[in-house]
Parts: sequence; C-alpha cells; structure tokens
Amino acid sequence: MTSILLNSLIIGVGATLVMDLAAWLCLRLFAIQPLNYAFVGRWLIGITLGKLRHNPIMASPNEKHELAIGWFCHYAIGVIYAYMYLILANILTLNTSNIALLLLFTLSTLVMPFFVMQPCFGFGIAASKTPLPLQVRLKSLLAHLSFGAGLYIMILLLLS
Repeated sequence: MTSILLNSLIIGVGATLVMDLAAWLCLRLFAIQPLNYAFVGRWLIGITLGKLRHNPIMASPNEKHELAIGWFCHYAIGVIYAYMYLILANILTLNTSNIALLLLFTLSTLVMPFFVMQPCFGFGIAASKTPLPLQVRLKSLLAHLSFGAGLYIMILLLLS
C-alpha cells in the first residue's frame, strides 16, 4: 500500500507539472491565458464559510491565501487522480500504461470542472454562462489531456 501512495505522489506531482508546462507553453506561444487557481482557492475557502456557489466567482471578494490554497489543491488533486488511476488499473488488471484506459480516465476527470466547479463558480454547466463557452471547454480539455499525457510520461518513467 505504501508503494502505491508514494507512486501516486510522484506520478501525480509529475503529471500536474506537465499540465502546468503545457499551460505555460500555450501562454508563451499562443497567448492563451492559463486557468486561474486563485478561483479554486476562493471557492474552497468559500465552502468552509458556507458558500458553495458564486455568481460569478470573480464578483466574490478575494480571500486571504486563495492563490496558495488554489495551487496546493491543484497539485493535491493531481495526486488524488494519479491514485485513482493506479487503483483503477489495478482493479481492472490492466497495464498502467494502457493508452485506452489512460485516455478514458483523463476524459472522465472533466466531470469535475464541467459539472461541479464551473457551475459553482457561476459559469454554468460546462461554462455555458460564459461569453465564450467553447473556448473555456477547450481550455479545460487541453488542461486535462496534458495531465493525462503527464500521467503516461510519469508512469513510463516510474513504473516501466
């Protein structure tokens, strides 16, 4: 059990770093703004204060340490997703570097932003209430696919 936790930590942090590198490259090469993790921190702090939904989150006041909390949770979620993936591959008795399973798992992680976080941020389901919903959806897809690529890379480096 300890090895799966340690592997999840290393793979999750590495995959999240790949995701962040992809976001940085998109910013530098195409001027595509990365996701704002301060909103994640603001949302999570809001939950502890009894506020689940914002209308929209940009209109809610800044919270102390929201950016640090958002970034910490961004990496913690990466570790949790890596753990979930390793457990899933183990349950299905599939090789962890199985491309089909990795892709399906990665796409399934879009449930959180599309159906939980974006509605709670006041953006609607799958960003339907934003001025450019397709653009927001594509940014989420790109972020999650780059995380999936990071999972694959880290699994090959660590477990192969």
